[in-house]
Amino acid sequence: MGTDSDDFSFTRQVGALDVADAINQGCDCRSLDPERLRQQLEAEPSLLGLAAEIGHNQPHLFSATAVFIAPETLQAMAHIVTAVESVVALPAYQAMALDRAPPIACVDHGPKSVFMGFDFHLGEAGPQLIEINTNAGGAMLNSALARAQKACCEQIRPFLRPTAELETLDQHWLDDFLAEWSLQGRSGRPTSVAIVDEDPSAQYLYPEFLLFRHLFHSAGIDAVICAPAELSFDSGRLMHAGVSIDLVYNRLTDFYLQAPELAPLRAAYEAGSIVLTPHPRAHALYADKRNLVILSDAAQLAEFGVLQPVIDRLVTGIPCTVEVTPERAGALWAARRSLFFKPFAGFGSRATYRGDKLTQRVWQEILAGGYVAQSLAVPSVRRVAADGQSSDLKLDVRAYAYAGSIRLVAARLYKGQTTNFRTPGGGFAPVFVTSANDQAEILEHRQEEARGIDRLANEDGPQ
Repeated sequence: MGTDSDDFSFTRQVGALDVADAINQGCDCRSLDPERLRQQLEAEPSLLGLAAEIGHNQPHLFSATAVFIAPETLQAMAHIVTAVESVVALPAYQAMALDRAPPIACVDHGPKSVFMGFDFHLGEAGPQLIEINTNAGGAMLNSALARAQKACCEQIRPFLRPTAELETLDQHWLDDFLAEWSLQGRSGRPTSVAIVDEDPSAQYLYPEFLLFRHLFHSAGIDAVICAPAELSFDSGRLMHAGVSIDLVYNRLTDFYLQAPELAPLRAAYEAGSIVLTPHPRAHALYADKRNLVILSDAAQLAEFGVLQPVIDRLVTGIPCTVEVTPERAGALWAARRSLFFKPFAGFGSRATYRGDKLTQRVWQEILAGGYVAQSLAVPSVRRVAADGQSSDLKLDVRAYAYAGSIRLVAARLYKGQTTNFRTPGGGFAPVFVTSANDQAEILEHRQEEARGIDRLANEDGPQ
């Protein structure tokens, strides 16, 4: 924990501040052990050199600084995820969400969809769910990152409590895929898996595809990484290089499989000859941003018959969201400085805009259709040291979940309007959970630190 003048002024005021905020805002120590991270990423011979490749091609993928949250924050996030799941299960909600989606979204073979991503901003009002994603990337990378941390000093050691049992996390990831297999009525386990994305080796998170392939290989399951063009649908089977594919881990951002080159994959999915996860139905039920309009509307939720405690949890934990329509144009433009605008089917922060940054040209594009306006949930910050200087980076927190159960929580640190991997000192960051006892410990340490600085000041001052 630093002892420079900025830290000192902060430590004297920490008092009743939550210990997670105290560390996030007042300590810029680095906890990443690069050698340990290399070992985590290069778990088998076929992965040798992966860490160096990431360092060269994705220099801001990993932050060296961890993020801390209070146990109450983690619990509140879990409650919001559970509340969302309870609404999504309602026939009335499903009818509304599926009615505006392509017919393929109505296909229901049973699977839930692996690696749901619930993205939160943390603030004084508690965690705010700003969006849901169905093919949330980074889980395996964050798993490796969380296992590669070390205490930067003795004082921080008690606070390094991960959000998951890291030693069994890989097995949980694998079990989720196997659960998908069983939910579609399959017995045993798949013998072949395809990890599918457009031009996989060119994807920013391609290193994660390699880690997933290793995960399947370690379980005795053949796995390939391929583009849709490498697949064919022949005699009722999805084929890759002459091998029948049983399960597809879908990383495509064509969420409804509409492009012509996806025809074999689409046919195999519709026929039920493969287990596809994530799948179009999940995107329609969760990730279309118009769902946030429903989930943050107390009157609509009540009409669905949602219990009041669940309604309260959702409207408190999800920023109010409305669809952008010509009728609302005047009111939304007047309130734009407190709003964030997102496309219905957007992903990866593409074409999203803070209202206070809007130009008239962009506003006209938004009014043309396909957007929601969400009350601005200001992200919290994490102090980070990079290039010899300390600065505050914004952070958001992603809960990777399956069937309503959070598997791992990770953060992304960044500067700018939206999350990115271009910020020095930013990138994925592990999340650790403080405990109720930490407040006294950190306050005692900081009071002792302050007394030491006072002694130095007295010794160095005028005689």
